[in-house]
Amino acid sequence: MLSIESIFRTFVAKAKDMENRITKLFNIKYPVIQGGMVWCSGWRLASAVSNNGGLGLLGAGSMHPETLVEHIHKTQQATNKPWGINVPLLYPEIDRLMDIIIQEGVKIVFTSAGSPKKWTPTLKAHGITVVHVISSSLFAKKCEEAGVDAVVAEGFEAGGHNGREETTTLTLIPNVVESCSLPVIAAGGISSGKSMFAVMALGAEGVQIGTRFAVATESSAHPAFKQRVLDTEEGGTMLALKKLAPTRLIKNKFYEQVKSLEDTGADAAKLTELLGKGRAKKGIFEGNMEEGELEIGQIASMLHREETVAEIFEDIITDFNKAAKKSIGWEM
Repeated sequence: MLSIESIFRTFVAKAKDMENRITKLFNIKYPVIQGGMVWCSGWRLASAVSNNGGLGLLGAGSMHPETLVEHIHKTQQATNKPWGINVPLLYPEIDRLMDIIIQEGVKIVFTSAGSPKKWTPTLKAHGITVVHVISSSLFAKKCEEAGVDAVVAEGFEAGGHNGREETTTLTLIPNVVESCSLPVIAAGGISSGKSMFAVMALGAEGVQIGTRFAVATESSAHPAFKQRVLDTEEGGTMLALKKLAPTRLIKNKFYEQVKSLEDTGADAAKLTELLGKGRAKKGIFEGNMEEGELEIGQIASMLHREETVAEIFEDIITDFNKAAKKSIGWEM
């Protein structure tokens, strides 16, 4: 029987090699995936992540179909490494979007905000690798039944839209790993090599990082938004809009308006009226820090300066290797 120490040493050795089912699935050097964030994840960010050994994703949720085509072409010109597209399944022109993805020969698609059963068979029939974002072990099982290739298990700490279960990452990951045989990518509150090492110790085979890449130099987010994120302190984000789609927001004037309505028992219709259209664009892309919907993760409080994607990767991998080396000296 193997000792706990020998099992742990084997894990560390494999982790340091950075080769597992996720790196093989996407043919990437590091099991680091960039979140396909609205108004942040354009071709510059996606191609930079892919060129540095990770998997870059275009955020189709904030792109008109013709805009997506433009970003696909620019990504193809900017990198010869694997990359993909994140598609929220609630996108209003989802049929047209999927047609574009198939026609343009996109090889990797991450789906979210909906059931994977409708589109996974179609995408797989065209040779596309499909990953679905989930927030519970129940949905992980449904993804396996739908035939997806991997899942992103996203915890409560994440920015933007969250699962209604409000399960934290460190609770979610081992539950999902135990519930299905699919490769698991951990997301939510991950920005460092140490946090990457931690979730891989829990059984994840990769990480999806959003917030840290959202404020990268190559991100298409407005400079004012990036600075607001970097200025955000612990407790500066909260989950709101629970009667619509739970969304983690930076506290600002718009958030306070939402909170006031929610505290007085406002229904979904009133919240929808306040939200209107283009709130996220107004804040993240146009830089209106008071009226905009400022979606970001809890990990924002750990970020203090803008970095290039290359700098982010160098720091994460160095930090990961230090954590792996240090762990060998642990005694149990």
